[in-house]
Amino acid sequence: MPDTHSPSLPGQLHCTWRPHARGTPAEPLVRAWLAELLGCALEDVVLQRDARGRPRMQGPVTGGDVSWSHSGDGLLVAFGIDVDLGVDVERGRPRPRALELAQRFFHPAESAWLSALREDERDAAFLRLWCAKEAVVKAHGRGIAFGLDKFALAEDEGMLAMASGHVELGGPWSLREWVPQPGYHAALAWRERVSLRDVPSR
Repeated sequence: MPDTHSPSLPGQLHCTWRPHARGTPAEPLVRAWLAELLGCALEDVVLQRDARGRPRMQGPVTGGDVSWSHSGDGLLVAFGIDVDLGVDVERGRPRPRALELAQRFFHPAESAWLSALREDERDAAFLRLWCAKEAVVKAHGRGIAFGLDKFALAEDEGMLAMASGHVELGGPWSLREWVPQPGYHAALAWRERVSLRDVPSR
């Protein structure tokens, strides 16, 4: 997996890392970055949470989506237009129960992949899976409640990609993984939104 601070993203997607003091609200930093990115006044950036707690943009652009995640001393924020997106960042640390957690919550194919790895490789692989799967379910809108076992990710040319998915998950999904800061791992997942003009008539 490339060790880069700046992932290669399509033009309609943007992502940034911000220092974030633990225990402080993230939303003011998110809104400030969006105002800077979109060239608008802070008060024009309107974020509301839906019934499941997912943040939704109500302004200032049509079709905009935002997601953020914080871990340790950092905040990762992503924004895109005409996409559903989700981002997750985690600070690296030993995870002695990684295999147990994967067997309980992940897809069987992912658990089998982790089981086949050497113990000294397993923590990093588990972290990659966790970040990427979190990003997907955040973008989907239901979060972990959707079920991390309902879809499987697998390596494709050194990067994680969707290997099998649940019909409710939709797609197709794109994924990026990167290291935003030393000691952290991040993942961004997105899918293009289907407009009415893209739906074939009967």
